[in-house]
Amino acid sequence: MNQISLVIPCFNEERTLETCIRRVMQVPDFNFEIIIVDDASTDGSLGIARRLEKKYPQIHVLSHSKNQGKGAALRTGFKQASGDFVAVQDADLEYDPMELKKLVAPLADGYADVVLGSRFLSTEPRRVLYFWHSMGNKFLTFLSNMFTDLNLTDMETCYKVFKREVIQNINIQESRFGVEPELVAKIAHMRLRIYEMGISYKGRTYEEGKKIGLKDGFWAIYCIFRYNAHNASLPLQFFLYLLIGGFAALVNLFILFRHKAKGVMAEK
Repeated sequence: MNQISLVIPCFNEERTLETCIRRVMQVPDFNFEIIIVDDASTDGSLGIARRLEKKYPQIHVLSHSKNQGKGAALRTGFKQASGDFVAVQDADLEYDPMELKKLVAPLADGYADVVLGSRFLSTEPRRVLYFWHSMGNKFLTFLSNMFTDLNLTDMETCYKVFKREVIQNINIQESRFGVEPELVAKIAHMRLRIYEMGISYKGRTYEEGKKIGLKDGFWAIYCIFRYNAHNASLPLQFFLYLLIGGFAALVNLFILFRHKAKGVMAEK
């Protein structure tokens, strides 16, 4: 039986961490190595993780002395993974660990190197939440696909499952949520066999603890450019330069008109 290293980045998830682990442990016929990486939580998450580590021999807890972000937590966890396959599981309850069985199957059967779970392909239940958040996700996926030449439907998904040698050969540079477009860019450039499967999704509201925000969306755009532009086709690189040049021109025009407006006001 293949061993699955499940890396769980955790920051202030004391309300959901134990339930998440219990659901993972209920997945039948799986040989799990569970790596919880506490990213300097300020609540009781680390204490809960340590208690679970004592209870279950397959759980290993790592911790950061200061908060660095999801990407840094994954970087720490991936380095310690020893299983045949490596998967990501958020510490909240948005994703159902039971679905890891179907995501691992293409890897175990030998015809995939990476499998991504898509929240937009599934006929399974998906909680209805923010319209603009969904549109932002689709825009980021579209932009990523333009540069990677993949046809993904959900680039920002948490559920990414890798062969261990694949993920441990990737140098992760992003420390926060930019890790998602970075990983997709790098697996695309490695010319791997990438599969996508539908998954259910029980998203959280911001009141319930959702952390990703608008600034993370802008950073994701930057990461898509940063990790893909050098490999993009010449027409796409030309388009990118036009886009950056146009944006810079608009900023300069805004500054110029602002200075002129201030000069007119001063004369009055």
